[in-house]
Amino acid sequence: MKIKPLDFSGLKTYSLYDRYSKVTVEHFGTPVKEHSSLRSFMASLPDQLLGHDFPELIRSLAKAHRAGRPILMGMGAHVIKVGLNPVLIDLMERSIITGLAMNGACIIHDAEIAMAGSTSEEVGDVLGDGAFGAAKETGEVLNTAISLGARQGIGMGQAVGEYLLARDFPHNDKSLLATAAKLGVPVTVHVAIGTDIIHIHPSASGADIGKTSFYDFQLFCSEVSGLQGGAYLNVGSAVLLPEVFLKSLTLVRNLGHKVDDFTTANFDFMKQYRTLTNVVNRPTATGGRGYNIIGHHELMIPLLAASLLDELCESC
Repeated sequence: MKIKPLDFSGLKTYSLYDRYSKVTVEHFGTPVKEHSSLRSFMASLPDQLLGHDFPELIRSLAKAHRAGRPILMGMGAHVIKVGLNPVLIDLMERSIITGLAMNGACIIHDAEIAMAGSTSEEVGDVLGDGAFGAAKETGEVLNTAISLGARQGIGMGQAVGEYLLARDFPHNDKSLLATAAKLGVPVTVHVAIGTDIIHIHPSASGADIGKTSFYDFQLFCSEVSGLQGGAYLNVGSAVLLPEVFLKSLTLVRNLGHKVDDFTTANFDFMKQYRTLTNVVNRPTATGGRGYNIIGHHELMIPLLAASLLDELCESC
């Protein structure tokens, strides 16, 4: 039996001019002119997808800051390794970022920057002979700071920041933890035991790590309880910080805190289930808006900072 070509002559049509279309010329971008300002560049973007969402996110963050609402940032260590500490430090000094939440790797790279001005060993070169993660000073400094913090009854973020300041390391001005301690900006550190190189050092204390990191979880929950009208940015943490954020949010809502209208944004290289679900969609299901921003941190975070400062500049 031969199959005959289908006859299309009976297709029902409609007028293009009567149809709803998602894209119109009003949504098109405009050419970027020579010597354009950042503000004019942002205004030139197409009003589509991220060209719409990114400026909207900037306006939401500016609104939160003007209203005195918190802007919290959860981050992974890659943010530090691509050289963004000075950008984040500037935002802390301007009281735009009001709190940082880190995974355990962040304090390692941040402390090594403070101590030596360099970080991030080449794992493939040293893993074969078991030397990966065995830097003496890194283990001693951080584990000493954590144990001191446990005895003082403070969190890991504060303990490490204050210890870096006390040791007066040569590159403390490039350290998020040291700067935050100096400014009084809360930094919480959320650790999974066994994920960080300092856990293999003999100076590590599981009890002290657990005590100081749990204190920081409680502190982070306190910050989240006041997030109404503010914003939470997740930058470069695909698993740990999205989980911590979701647990803290359900806890504070359970305790009666009203946190149902705020902004969230995830910044990462690719779309991933946990960040999209736990940061962008679920937390803002009852109010507010979540954004998923895909791109390299070393480009997107400076663009975020510059655009936000431009938006906050009343006389620009």
